[in-house]
Amino acid sequence: MNEMYAEWLVKRKSPAYTMLIKIAMGILCVIAFFLSMSPVFGIFGVLILLAAAAATYFVFRNSEVEFEYLFVTNTLSIDRIYGRSKRKKAWEGSMEGIQIVAPTGSTEARDHETKNMKLLDFSSHVPGAKTYTLISQSGAETTKIIFEPNDKLLQCMRMTAPRKVVREV
Repeated sequence: MNEMYAEWLVKRKSPAYTMLIKIAMGILCVIAFFLSMSPVFGIFGVLILLAAAAATYFVFRNSEVEFEYLFVTNTLSIDRIYGRSKRKKAWEGSMEGIQIVAPTGSTEARDHETKNMKLLDFSSHVPGAKTYTLISQSGAETTKIIFEPNDKLLQCMRMTAPRKVVREV
């Protein structure tokens, strides 16, 4: 049996406000440190410092997001990777449930859209990036997924279901 395998990693561009949040969390930690050293606050200052440090850790870890697209034989899996360490499955579907994979904005993709679609965006948000729209049907739920596959991933999907994958014009 022929097994198809392709994987691709895309790093999401952080929004502009992320840097402001990181700076604010750093300032909060410095203030909490000085409060913990003050005899007025005592143990309460140390608790504030620990809470500020924990919140800063989670903000820094979750602000960097990457998406891994993995295509194995007949299944496409998309995982979110937070801070290059924590992995969480974002979406998984088989080629039987996928209606179409087409360049974003193409007429083929727009023809398959419905009103009550669930929208999932797994792209990098980099201006000018070549994104594709995947429309999947699972029971009564229709999902529209925006992602950025590479040529190998598209080729594997095209070889599995040639009528469902539209080439870029």
